[in-house]
Amino acid sequence: MNIILFDGVCNLCNNLVSFLIKYDKLNLFRFAALQTNAGERLMHEYQLLDDRKSIILIKDGIVFYKSDAIIEIAKQLTGWPQIFKYSSLFPRFLRNGIYNIIAKNRYHLFGKRAACSIPSEKDREKYKN
Repeated sequence: MNIILFDGVCNLCNNLVSFLIKYDKLNLFRFAALQTNAGERLMHEYQLLDDRKSIILIKDGIVFYKSDAIIEIAKQLTGWPQIFKYSSLFPRFLRNGIYNIIAKNRYHLFGKRAACSIPSEKDREKYKN
């Protein structure tokens, strides 16, 4: 199983999770906001950096950060979102440079929630407890 850790108060991050749930036709992903008990437990278990500006993918015990996480996620999606896996053709410093600019400005550009959103009943099984 693949676990995606994300900033639960970030609108961009929450929209990305909704997008991934929609295109995760093979039911491969589970999600945990970094601010939740499950997120904190996973951060401790995998000795992860407390980097709230990065999406984190844990795939088969291997941890992927930033653009590497996006590429690995895209490889497992179905349909047109797989196109993002081709960003691996660009050097990591360039990919992560762009990623860092967006991450640094995400609250300003997309907004921030007062608290983590609560998943719908239909999507609740996709979230780690």
